[in-house]
Amino acid sequence: MDETSLRAVGWARSLPLDSEVKAARDWARGHLEALGWTTTAPETVDAVLLTVSELVTNAHRHAHSSAQLILTWDNRCLHIAVHDASSEVPAPREPSTDRLGGRGMFLVDALADSWETRPCPHGKTVVACFRPAA
Repeated sequence: MDETSLRAVGWARSLPLDSEVKAARDWARGHLEALGWTTTAPETVDAVLLTVSELVTNAHRHAHSSAQLILTWDNRCLHIAVHDASSEVPAPREPSTDRLGGRGMFLVDALADSWETRPCPHGKTVVACFRPAA
């Protein structure tokens, strides 16, 4: 394999609107355990699981949509991608004492090494990248 080749492993799961967000976290935790991260990068695992919770919650609550959760590890970054049926782009909002909620993307922005939204023909995909501590 030459240096320009990229090897990656990935997993995907569909989470219907009526599914529990805990199911997404438990599923993701199982794959993080398989990668050895629960032992070698426990703080990163916590950040990943909180991000999974926030992105799946956003898909269910704000997009009123099923969530397609994809984890991809390319030996540099764990990409967490959540697709939903809404074209509305999420944005971090400053926390407020005047409203409940609204802190999800603020948390993702603080926890992830990077994140972006990709428009799709039938909605959008939010992708967050996490690099384990060296």
